[in-house]
Amino acid sequence: MTDQEPVTDQEPVTAREFGRVERIGDTVRRPAMPWTPAVHGLLLYLEDIGYPHAPRVLGFDEHGREVLTWIEGESGPDGWGKVVDDRGLRFFARLLREYHDAVAGYRPPAATLWSSTTAGPVGDEVVCHGDFGPWNTVWSGARPIGIIDWDHARPAARLHDVAYTLQYTAPFRDDAECLRWLRYPEPPDRCHRIEVFAAAYGLTDTRGLVDEVLRVQEAGIEVVRRLAERGDEPQATWVAEGHLDQLRAQLAWSRENRHLAEAGGRRDPVRGGRTGAGPPAA
Repeated sequence: MTDQEPVTDQEPVTAREFGRVERIGDTVRRPAMPWTPAVHGLLLYLEDIGYPHAPRVLGFDEHGREVLTWIEGESGPDGWGKVVDDRGLRFFARLLREYHDAVAGYRPPAATLWSSTTAGPVGDEVVCHGDFGPWNTVWSGARPIGIIDWDHARPAARLHDVAYTLQYTAPFRDDAECLRWLRYPEPPDRCHRIEVFAAAYGLTDTRGLVDEVLRVQEAGIEVVRRLAERGDEPQATWVAEGHLDQLRAQLAWSRENRHLAEAGGRRDPVRGGRTGAGPPAA
């Protein structure tokens, strides 16, 4: 993309600790990071094969920011309410499966630098989105039509993306948080929601999914710690503000209440999974 003068309908989209993201017209301007070339390679591949649910790469602007196409719709906090009912949850799971199937043929080299690793896919791995959640999905009414914020993409097993998003959409959060922050009208049946998501994604059963969610949570803590020690942002700020303690508390809740998410372990009417409250980490 050639340089262009800012247009009058410039509006901030969000602010990240490591840089400002802006909408200008029908484009999104984001700070370029060391892993931006890897993300652009992924997005260009998706464009080449005609995948319709990802932004297109338009190059860089005069400030050195990457320029991507804007996907019109609802996203960010609006996404949480979209996956509360079974219909929205099914659409969401199918979107993830469609992405995984689309990207299966992409084999970037082992020397590719991503935000948290340097690697290429091995065996059956794909380039996972890495931060697949309702907040990073663009919605048109009840249907998801786009996936945004690809900063955390990296090669991994498909199950990584599945487990990562289940921690937020089952969700592996206490009832008070589900009611206050995640837009649930009543405490969720986590086991049922995992079954709905798994079936819509195309899994034949849910065995092992709870263990995988716990592994993803454990690995996430380690990644944040490691990147913070390296001085990367926003992880360094997160750790300084006590974010690791929050992540560890969420993992402890998941371990203590895993029965709520496992077959044969429906909601306990006495305990109800209530062990505290707090805002979502996403």
